[in-house]
Amino acid sequence: MKFDKPAGNNPIDQLKVVGRPHDRVDGPRKVTGSAPYAYERHDVAPNAAYGFMVGSAVATGRVNRVDVAQAKAAPGVLAVVTTLDVPEPIKGDMNTAKLFGGAEIEHYHQAVAVVVAETFEQARAAAYLVQVDYARASGKYNLAKEAPNAPLQGGGSGEGSGAPKVDEVGNFARAFAAAPVKIDRVYTTPDESHAMMEPHATIAAWQGDTLTIWTSNQMIAWNKRELAKALKLDPANVRVDSPFVGGGFGSKLFLRADAVLAALGSKACGRPVKLALARPQIANNTTHRPATIQHVRLAAGRDGRLTAIAHESTSGNLPKGDPETAVSQTKLLYAGANRLTSMRLAELHLPEGNAMRAPGEAPGLMVLEMAMDEMAEALAMDPIEFRIVNDTQVDPEKPERRYSQRRLIECLRTGADRFGWSRRNPKPGQVRDGSWLIGMGVAAGFRNNITMKSGARVRLGAKGVVTVETDMTDIGTGSYTVIAQTTAEMMGVDIDKVVVRLGDSSFPVSSGSGGQWGGNSSTAGVYAACVRLREQVAQRLGFNSTDVDFADGKVSSGGRTIALADAARDGEIVAEDSIEFDRAFSKSYQQSTFAAHFVEVAVDAYTGETRIRRMLAVCDAGRILNPKTARSQVIGAMTRGAGAALMEELAVDTRFGFFVNHDLAGYEVPVHADIPHQEVIFLDGADDKSSPMKAKGVGELGICGVGAAIANAVYNATGVRVRDYPITLDKHLAKLPQMV
Repeated sequence: MKFDKPAGNNPIDQLKVVGRPHDRVDGPRKVTGSAPYAYERHDVAPNAAYGFMVGSAVATGRVNRVDVAQAKAAPGVLAVVTTLDVPEPIKGDMNTAKLFGGAEIEHYHQAVAVVVAETFEQARAAAYLVQVDYARASGKYNLAKEAPNAPLQGGGSGEGSGAPKVDEVGNFARAFAAAPVKIDRVYTTPDESHAMMEPHATIAAWQGDTLTIWTSNQMIAWNKRELAKALKLDPANVRVDSPFVGGGFGSKLFLRADAVLAALGSKACGRPVKLALARPQIANNTTHRPATIQHVRLAAGRDGRLTAIAHESTSGNLPKGDPETAVSQTKLLYAGANRLTSMRLAELHLPEGNAMRAPGEAPGLMVLEMAMDEMAEALAMDPIEFRIVNDTQVDPEKPERRYSQRRLIECLRTGADRFGWSRRNPKPGQVRDGSWLIGMGVAAGFRNNITMKSGARVRLGAKGVVTVETDMTDIGTGSYTVIAQTTAEMMGVDIDKVVVRLGDSSFPVSSGSGGQWGGNSSTAGVYAACVRLREQVAQRLGFNSTDVDFADGKVSSGGRTIALADAARDGEIVAEDSIEFDRAFSKSYQQSTFAAHFVEVAVDAYTGETRIRRMLAVCDAGRILNPKTARSQVIGAMTRGAGAALMEELAVDTRFGFFVNHDLAGYEVPVHADIPHQEVIFLDGADDKSSPMKAKGVGELGICGVGAAIANAVYNATGVRVRDYPITLDKHLAKLPQMV
């Protein structure tokens, strides 16, 4: 099915099941521990051995020699495979760093060997007996040092290397120089880790030349294709199964070392092998959000209307890597005739920088929305009114292209009313509660709406049960539930009459989970398959397929009503289809999601400790398929934004090139005590330009802008502006207002 025009009325618009706050259909399995995560699939590969990765002890250089004699002689060891045993480096098309093979070392904890043994403890112990002789080389590990000479990188528009290296509309320099009010600021964000609950883990088993992996991965089709290429296999001989994923946040979008090493280890020992990366290996062996240095210049007239906007970002990555696209939202969020964006990429020999929840917008809005508050203060304007004055209903750089739906002003005004913004004291450092300094902050949220081709197969059985099969994944987002709701709505059955099967590469290819595209795209694919199933059901029952009603487990047309189950009485009915989005239609509208984030903080005047008191997000994201699971996504993203603002930072050892705090003892993430009650408001509305579901994503929108709202609240509380994230107490303690 092709989506090439605004979605009119369709069965989804009944909203009997879709749009309602259903509990997760997979919830009972998760809370009882019966949901099978990758490392726990004891039933699929009997007699599995255990693998353990050996990571490089140097960040740059070469492996001269690997001595495995002691490791092979250790108790229980079945096989040892070293990087020198695989002369040609293994690297997927979507990876910057190689995953295994060859002598060259690109980053610390790059996999240099895998040890396989009868037990996990034996594999781990033997891994420490592998002796590696390195030729260490010098590397570049300090972004601040390398930034001044970092070259410009194409892609400032987020459209790849074909984009201009400096993207300018109008004449920024002239407009900036002529403006009566302006700011010129530099901000920094640190390296961050995904820190998902479930580590990267895989069980691999061979049957002849056929490989099956049970793994933790967000994008099944990508992983299958990349694994087949990496191991030089026919893709038809690779099966990937990932029905439950315990968090990914972008780190599990692509093929990673756990899958490659488990497969190689299994081949070497002739048995299934299960391998999970240890927590300290995840930060340095997999991917992270790269640090940024961002330069923002804003200029406006006395009326508060922006006349010049410049946002330039520098980030680091391995050679041939991509920059953090921190300027992408600045091209679209506010009006202004003269605009300039650019990105620079410093070559660093740190672990690979790649997608992490809301890549680009998350760190970009931490900066842009702090700068907007600084500009509002320079203009003596309320921060909300300043944002409203600069709202736009068209793409500011392509004014002929209107937004399909944009209600940022409504988000801001609704949030201001609910949060009690009118009670905020605009003068910083004035509101106190005992020894606590109290402040409120606001920031806009923005994330583009992306759609991906997505397919599904639906089966109607003789008992009226509809089974859905698609390789879509559930990474904690509620995919099982919104897919079940979509199917129930389309086929007119109760949700308990729907069985959802996900994450298997033998199922039709879906959008996968990433980029905030998963929920909207995958359910649209299920919608398309259900349309096809409805047609087949109507045909089998002898109905005119253009005028058939599916409701309450029955099919009605022309005065006749027949039980849905009767259609499959003579055999199961199977239908398969996919949704394909017409890019010409999609690009005729700017499709984005918007939010307004409000935060109240308290800062201890004596210690500088910051505590969040209240959080509110108001989201404009089309039709919300399930308000309950969507709220969970948003409050989780808000929590992640709190971590980015106040505590999360990978500490770089700039001498030896690795992240020092590579576990959850040293890398601090928010816990329950850090987060107060969070409120989420979804604006009613359906975007018929988006998909047949008229939905958009919220999982990444929820983090976009949160960090800046917290930073702005801290400034309102203290009068101290900290422009280097995270905002830890040492950065403002000496400047806090004195208590009297």
